[in-house]
Amino acid sequence: MKLARVIGRVFCSRQDPALDGKTMLLIQPLRWEDESPAGDPIVAVDAVGAGSSEKVFWVASRDAAVAFKDAPPVDAAVVGIVDGHQVKDFRGDPK
Repeated sequence: MKLARVIGRVFCSRQDPALDGKTMLLIQPLRWEDESPAGDPIVAVDAVGAGSSEKVFWVASRDAAVAFKDAPPVDAAVVGIVDGHQVKDFRGDPK
């Protein structure tokens, strides 16, 4: 799973019927270590009701499609809202 921040929404006038009723978010992938941007923003279908500026975790490829009962044609899906995380100074971390 990967970390990202919701930076916007995507609206389509025409889309695959399997995407009807699903929210498409524009997310900025982030590095877990320092939350700096990790590549270009991407479109991900929301499976959890994430809101503007929230940190989320997302999956890609086949894992994205199975996040939904009807397996829509998606490449990325938001599957969780991140309340917090710890990377540095974690007990057992050799750094």
